[in-house]
Amino acid sequence: MVDAILGLDIGTNSTKAVLFDRSGSEVASAEQSYPLSTPAAGWAEQDPERLWQAVIRAIQAVVNDAGPQVHVLALAVAAQSGSVIPASADGTPVYPMITWLDERTGPLVDQWKADGVEPNVRRISGWLLHSGLALPNIAWLRQHRADIFAKTERFLGVTDYVNHRLTGRFVADLSSGAEMQLVEATSGRWSKQLCDLAGITPAQLSVLEPAGRAIGRIEAEVARLTGLPNQTIVVNGGHDQCCTAMAMGISAPGRVMLSCGTAWVITTVVDSPAVETIPANMDLNFHIVPQRWTVSQLLGGFGATLEWSLNQSWQDFDPQQASTRAELYTAFNQALEQTEPGSRGLLFLPLGGGSQLESEQARGGFVGLRLDHTRATMGRAVLEGTAYEVRWGVENIRHAGLPVEQLCLVGGATRSSIWTQILADVIGVPLSVSAYTRWPALGAAILAGVGAGVFRSIEAGQELFRKEFETIEPDQSRRRVYDAGYAEYKQLAQLLSEG
Repeated sequence: MVDAILGLDIGTNSTKAVLFDRSGSEVASAEQSYPLSTPAAGWAEQDPERLWQAVIRAIQAVVNDAGPQVHVLALAVAAQSGSVIPASADGTPVYPMITWLDERTGPLVDQWKADGVEPNVRRISGWLLHSGLALPNIAWLRQHRADIFAKTERFLGVTDYVNHRLTGRFVADLSSGAEMQLVEATSGRWSKQLCDLAGITPAQLSVLEPAGRAIGRIEAEVARLTGLPNQTIVVNGGHDQCCTAMAMGISAPGRVMLSCGTAWVITTVVDSPAVETIPANMDLNFHIVPQRWTVSQLLGGFGATLEWSLNQSWQDFDPQQASTRAELYTAFNQALEQTEPGSRGLLFLPLGGGSQLESEQARGGFVGLRLDHTRATMGRAVLEGTAYEVRWGVENIRHAGLPVEQLCLVGGATRSSIWTQILADVIGVPLSVSAYTRWPALGAAILAGVGAGVFRSIEAGQELFRKEFETIEPDQSRRRVYDAGYAEYKQLAQLLSEG
């Protein structure tokens, strides 16, 4: 009999279940997807029941694949955070989940900012105001859907919703709870003041407990549906970005994580929740590592920007065919290998403009385009533009007095050797890149092992589950070109932000 630990990665588009043995080797994995619903412009909702059924099917698939010789000791969840599910007292949803991608509260957030609400929210929670998170979405429901608000007795995030379905207990961890913008950064408790702003009470929210603490055993019905042993322990997990950071060993100041998916997020670690010490455009959250906090910023939809660029400029490849898509990426990277650093004077600002500048007028696009620029040159300019934006974010971290010794990459950009080299060259720091991709589930599994007593500490689990990294050093011969390009990029971003 092989003892195993299950990590669940409940993302925006799918749930991944990954089963590991005690040494960190994968035993089985499965993925189940679910759609986003957009019933109105700017809205982004999901059906919580479809998400739950995907969780059940993913667990069932890995249990069946692993076979009867594998005994699952414990599981934990790494989940998307910020989304909110209005529910009855027993946890039954009374309205679709409003996801973190939802923008319906834009006018409300703008009004709060105009009214001077944001500094107080920032002081208490460590967060700037963002549409899509629970605080404004709950207030929106109170203002625009009084019928739904009146019958909502609980407001749940994905973590506590799934924890409840697994165990019958309403429990969230601090990293997931804090992204609802309702937690005090200093005390780790629900804030009555922020709950008042939303129009609710802390009693309508789940219990906050540390990540890595056992919540309980799975319900009998869950065991029947999934094939898990009746005594499987459910351990409190965490926010998927925090689980990824912990799994990659980003647990102390100095190492910075760059998540390179559809959206790019930069995250560093601090050892104090003092909001005044972090960059003004970044958000403070609880890490899943004790006595550590994360500081993060959404840099932009750079993955989506590259996809847009490829669809416009490489139309001889059919974007609907998976094999052709793989050939497209290969051809794209090969073409960029023949281009020059600096893209022969061509600059690209990501769509939406510079993320380090707060401006409603910000715009993106190519500047300096000439007849001799090829689609390969344009492609390189897109990659360099994203790298300049990341460098700007890194410099803001440094200006706040926080160290940046190494940048650890996770996500799609890690599969492009030229993009990772451009990032290293532009930013001027070594990059750590791994071919491994299932980081949130890996982090959740480490927490499950800690809560079940398999590992004596998070550090012990990290050591056993460690993955190999490649270090990419910056090419110093390109420093002058990229320093000049970066200076021009910042000037251009500022100019375009002024309208």
